[in-house]
Amino acid sequence: MMISTKGRYALRVLIDLAEQGKQGYVPLKEITERQGISQKYLESIMTVFSKADYVEALHGKGGGYRLNRPPAEYKVGDLLRLIEGTLAPVSCLECGAKPCENAAECRTLPMWTKLNDIVTDYLDNVSIADLAKMN
Repeated sequence: MMISTKGRYALRVLIDLAEQGKQGYVPLKEITERQGISQKYLESIMTVFSKADYVEALHGKGGGYRLNRPPAEYKVGDLLRLIEGTLAPVSCLECGAKPCENAAECRTLPMWTKLNDIVTDYLDNVSIADLAKMN
């Protein structure tokens, strides 16, 4: 499993919103300046989050983005699956994958399954609040 740049940036954006969002909507331009990520790239990420109802957008003066829920309710595993599509270490373990015809004889499947379970359990128990400087 390799998390893409988009996945890493997505986490950084949500952490930024958690840290800055107490004042209301956070302009995307401010996030891009703090995070050093292009605005166009962040717009594509925010579109995904907005469609999934993870963030709320307000256009115009005083606008920007804010989280729809408390940061503790945003689990890293959910966010990465939304952005990356899958966290499975091998294709046969991806959600909705066609059953592998070699699964019954596969000597490595138990190992991949255990790795998948460990990664999923860990990421599903880390929240944006855990990663943010929430005092």
